[in-house]
This record gives sequence, C-alpha cells and structure tokens, in this order.
Amino acid sequence: MSSVPDRAVLRRELRQRRRDLPAATRIAAAESLANRLLALPFLPASGLVAGYWAMDGEIGLHVFQLRLPPALTYCLPLLHADGSLRFAPWRAGDPLVTNRFGIPEPDIDPDAALPASEMAMLVLPLVGFDAQCNRLGMGGGWYDRSLSFRRDTSAPPWLVGAGFDVQRVEVLQHEAWDVPLDAVCSEAATHLAEQVA
Repeated sequence: MSSVPDRAVLRRELRQRRRDLPAATRIAAAESLANRLLALPFLPASGLVAGYWAMDGEIGLHVFQLRLPPALTYCLPLLHADGSLRFAPWRAGDPLVTNRFGIPEPDIDPDAALPASEMAMLVLPLVGFDAQCNRLGMGGGWYDRSLSFRRDTSAPPWLVGAGFDVQRVEVLQHEAWDVPLDAVCSEAATHLAEQVA
C-alpha cells in the first residue's frame, strides 16, 4: 500500500490550508514572497515575466509585480482554444475579462498572446509542492501542456512555483506529464532544483 496520498484528496486538503490563512498572514506572505522571487539567482535582467491572478486562496503576486525592475514586463495568462496558456503584458488598470473559470485575463484576442516559450521566467501557482521542486497543480493540466517543451530542454524560460509554506508536503509523486520546476518559493523558503542549486 502506497504512503503517497491520493492527489485529489491532497488537493482538497492543501487548498483548504491556504484558504484558512488570515488576511494579515496573506499580506505579509506576499511581501516576503516578492523578496524571494526578486532574489532568485536566475532572475532575468530583461524580457517577459509571467505571473498569475491569485484565486482560491493562492499567494498573491501583486507586490512582486510592482517591484519588478523596469526592464522586465509582467504578463498574465490567457486560456487558448488549443488547450494551452498564452501570455500577454498587463499592468494594473489595464482592461480585464473573466474566462470560463472566473479568472481575470487581459482583454485581448488569445491568438495575439504569446506562447510560454517567449517568456524569460514564469511564476506558476500551485496547490502543493515539496522541497525537491515538484508541483501539484489544480489538475487541469494547463501549465503542463503549455510548458511540455521544457521537459526536454533547459531554461529559459525559468519555471518557479509560488505558494504558502503550509502547502509544502514531504514528498509529491512525480507523474510523467509533470514539468519539472527550477525553483519553488514560499514566504518562508526558496527551494532550488538540483540542476540549479
């Protein structure tokens, strides 16, 4: 019998953990996360950096976005009809629309958005992670499909998971479709993958 928890059960438990965090903890965590992301050894000097719109208790990237160096352009994901994510530059105040999952996206034609391969770095939301930089997502496969090219090639784009430390588990079973991350940052720690460390 496996000691690795069922992914669906683990997702429910970890999503509840992050939802249960008080507002003050979330605000402080976003600040600390921004510091960790900006201190990554591979933070690009210029180019496009993709983030996400925090939903369902995810750790926020607003502080990170505001502190990005001027040569870096922040992008948000858009759902594309081919089952992948595309990315478009976005600044606070730019128009947004809501996608079919209720997540705000830049108000542009998804066909005009850029593929993940054009990003210098992507900061990915996650439901769970371990210190070996394995990521448990929501289960829809959007990021794994969009980043499948990174299974066989090295960075760029650099791939960084972002979550609260309460989402860390001892071990996550790696599946064949999972795209390896280069790092995972929480408010409490930065974990670098072996090939980066």
